[in-house]
Amino acid sequence: MEGYSSDNSDSEYHAVALPKKVLDWSYLMLDSQTLAHNLEALCSDERRHFENVEAILLASNQLITIPVIISRFSHVKVINVSNNGMVRLPEALCECPLTSLIAKNNLLESDSIPKSLGNVISLMELNLSGNNLTAFPEQILELSNLRYLFLGGNRMTEIPQEIWKLHSLQVLYLGGNRLVEIPASVGELQHLHSLVLCDNMLESLPSSIANLHLLKSLLLHKNQLRTLPSEIIALKGLSELSLRDNPLVVRFVRDMTHNPPTMLELAARIIKIHSIPYTSEEVPQNIFEYLNGAHYCLNPKCKGVFFDNRIEHIKFVDFCGKYRIPLLHYLCSSKCMENVNADSAEECSLSNDMMKKVLLG
Repeated sequence: MEGYSSDNSDSEYHAVALPKKVLDWSYLMLDSQTLAHNLEALCSDERRHFENVEAILLASNQLITIPVIISRFSHVKVINVSNNGMVRLPEALCECPLTSLIAKNNLLESDSIPKSLGNVISLMELNLSGNNLTAFPEQILELSNLRYLFLGGNRMTEIPQEIWKLHSLQVLYLGGNRLVEIPASVGELQHLHSLVLCDNMLESLPSSIANLHLLKSLLLHKNQLRTLPSEIIALKGLSELSLRDNPLVVRFVRDMTHNPPTMLELAARIIKIHSIPYTSEEVPQNIFEYLNGAHYCLNPKCKGVFFDNRIEHIKFVDFCGKYRIPLLHYLCSSKCMENVNADSAEECSLSNDMMKKVLLG
């Protein structure tokens, strides 16, 4: 039953690109015994095609484990055994030079993962989502070259402090677990682009999240968050922040320090607000330039201006249920902030099922 193919098409998502030389035996109702027989037949073929195989796709069969003969495939980089009844991954799997191991939607438990998995230093993608993991497999922490780690839809209650060891991670997917806190060491994953923590039991986040300067997507919906660290504003590259279904305090930067304006700014504001005329001949050049540098308040109900002293806030706009940060805006005073937040509260009361905007600060 040889299904060898050189086509690299695959309907499932792969963070690591699928090689060209693919053995695709997906959706064939194979059980583990039949798979072992077929692999043995392939390995005994004098043409030795098996030595060229770089990807083995076994998704949506009836497998409970992978035959140890898999170690004969010395060039295989990608193995996909998703949507089976896998209860164990054999140690022999770790003898393959894998870059991607996808075993999502199975029956794997924490002790079902090979102890020697940490020796597969070539592994860049590991997907164990949709299994029965109750604890974070410690051997994963040895995969220093891992870039994409998917552990969603399990039953894990905590993430180890040693998560910082996965310093190459770009995507960390932990949604759909039972996490109650995130260790501060997550802030040391300097290459992280996407952090998915949705559908857990989190009540807070460590302020070290602000150290993830490359972070673009932070998904936090369906948690118990009542506040967020104000340091999150420092994530200038953040383009996606999902907050729905949280008892989140809308103004989570309520304690932001606001220094009083200088006498110069107060006087300049009066001149601009009341449209008092001035010319470069009447005032010193530096004052003239200062007055011309006035910024107008973003609150549509305010006609005020500001120069150096301002109140920062971020506006979230609903987009298909996800909140995206468009810009950091500025208001002229804390009173404007209260007025804008009042407007936001009125809008939310009109539509409880869809927030129109959330203001911070």
